[in-house]
Amino acid sequence: MTARRSALARIFRPRPDPRDGLRPLWHRVVGASRDPSWYADGHVADTVSGRFDMIAAVLALVLLRLEAAGAPPEHGVHLTELFVEDMDRQLRETGVGDLVVGKRIGKLVAALGGRLGAFRDAFAAGADPALLQDAATRNITLIEGADGIAIAGLLRTYQAELARYEPDAILAAELPR
Repeated sequence: MTARRSALARIFRPRPDPRDGLRPLWHRVVGASRDPSWYADGHVADTVSGRFDMIAAVLALVLLRLEAAGAPPEHGVHLTELFVEDMDRQLRETGVGDLVVGKRIGKLVAALGGRLGAFRDAFAAGADPALLQDAATRNITLIEGADGIAIAGLLRTYQAELARYEPDAILAAELPR
């Protein structure tokens, strides 16, 4: 009986969540997105949409840095899953019902993917600041009348600072700001 119980315990034992090691990085991404300079100096709207946009922007820059450094792709997958998990929880806390959460999460993941593509293209273009300004203006909610120049400059600076971090340091939740 003991051998049977032991075998069943091994089979049904909860497995560790592979995302647990990246939770501190996810929390650091969220913290970095709340840096007041994005809002004061970058003219990002301090609204739910603006705050989401900055979380997605910082996460996109981190994912692009890990990708460029050749980090294993599962790190990006797990970070994206943590993003989804957190956004799901946030939506539910604000009263969004089960029937709508899936659609909203799909839109939020698509928004993250859009930022990844836009920022990847803008940074691949190198010295053309107009591409990053256009990407920032299209993907980040700015205060009325802002043109995107300031936030594009802050994103470029953050990307350059992030490029100085080795993947292991990033995975250990070391980020600029």
